[in-house]
Amino acid sequence: MLLEGSCHCQAVTFSVKSHHPYPFNRCYCSICRKTAGGGGYAINLSGDSKTLNVRGEEHISVYSALINREQSTGERHFCKHCASSLWVYDPDWPELVHPFASAIDTPLPTPPKRTHMMLGSRADWVEVNAGFQDKCFDEYPDESLAEWHQRLGLER
Repeated sequence: MLLEGSCHCQAVTFSVKSHHPYPFNRCYCSICRKTAGGGGYAINLSGDSKTLNVRGEEHISVYSALINREQSTGERHFCKHCASSLWVYDPDWPELVHPFASAIDTPLPTPPKRTHMMLGSRADWVEVNAGFQDKCFDEYPDESLAEWHQRLGLER
């Protein structure tokens, strides 16, 4: 599925091909919550990094978070004008790019189930609205974005 996205001020637009477009995985970690969160969490999708096509690249800044006092290899791309979070790229997995669902303009499919991760670091004010079949994890889930899509037969 071709995903098209943009920042709020439209200085940056992008497209990327994704076989895993369901926005099911809500991350409640402090990094996602503070840099991209709405409702106390952020949702990343998965895309093929070779297909990422960006217009307005000169308007992008990159943030690499500190995790346990060490610099993360993950590069969080955002618009330097309106601060919209766009995608995360990590050179440890060069074939992948993870656009934030909030930056995607293409209509996304509704997930039949959701995963709530990093609940151990969620803010006290955040209410977790987990459904009956949703999975919840204090840290990382037991399956990747790709494995979740494969298990449910939702690859595109």
